[in-house]
Amino acid sequence: MGADAGPERLAEGYRAFSEESAAEAPVYSALAAAVAGDRELLDFLTALPAGKRHPTLFLAALRFLGGVPADGAELRERVVSDAGRLRDTILARRTQTNEPARCAALLPALAMIGGPLALVEVGAAAGLCLYPDRYGYEYDGRPLGPPGPVRLRCTTSGPVPVPAQLPEVVARIGVDLDPLDVTDPDDRAWLRALVWPGPVEDERLARLDAAAAVAAQDPPVLLAGDLLDRLPDALALVPAGATPVVLHTAVLPYVGAARRAAFVERVRSLPVRWVAQEGAGMVPGTGQPFPGGWGPYLVLSLDGRPLAHTAPHGGRVDWLG
Repeated sequence: MGADAGPERLAEGYRAFSEESAAEAPVYSALAAAVAGDRELLDFLTALPAGKRHPTLFLAALRFLGGVPADGAELRERVVSDAGRLRDTILARRTQTNEPARCAALLPALAMIGGPLALVEVGAAAGLCLYPDRYGYEYDGRPLGPPGPVRLRCTTSGPVPVPAQLPEVVARIGVDLDPLDVTDPDDRAWLRALVWPGPVEDERLARLDAAAAVAAQDPPVLLAGDLLDRLPDALALVPAGATPVVLHTAVLPYVGAARRAAFVERVRSLPVRWVAQEGAGMVPGTGQPFPGGWGPYLVLSLDGRPLAHTAPHGGRVDWLG
């Protein structure tokens, strides 16, 4: 859905999204299909800059302004009647899904690194994945970590090295093009708007609210800017004696191919540990076919070496080897 995407190409993209989201978010699937068949809505989207036409951003902006439309007719009426405000919201915001449940997959990789740890997350959004030591976990029903409102449940297969204790984190630093402030009501509302409506919506929203409350008690240091440009500034904040860990989850698809390659090369050249949870092949060497057959997945890697396949929003880890 780039700069060359006219209405017809955009319709194809929305139809594809409709098919892909049918199981997880039937309402969004139906709304995307309605957009794909409506030339006026497609023209509204085509007039937006490249990178601002994706269904996730469009639908989140609608939800942010007035809730999830009940059907295609309501969606159309709201776009027509509130086009200016909707356009302004889309231009001002980004898709910044900040799912703390991904920490359940990240934790085994972090536990393999000697501490204390200074976490430097690129594409951090509000930084909710910078608190793996503050959340509680259940791996196959076995509890780990402190009691509290954030409880991340995860099923596993294979020899997942679940740690006996949580890592020591001494610094939480994030980089994002537009960092979100968990103490700001509008930013928290935007985070909530990014959660898809569907069978696990209530669970995800409750988890998001609880994790945001944890972060608000001890906010991370968040730097605004491009991940490649601001990485040196972020690493300069790492305290002496800490192990710097560059961390990112589901970020690289939003980075152009050239800058993505430059980022990977930069990280590999630095004296840091590198934990990534990305789509297959986003990190070179992680594109091996996955025979698991349970739908979309991310690949967890440490220093470029694939460790596990994980569910996109947490909840499952299949360890390799």
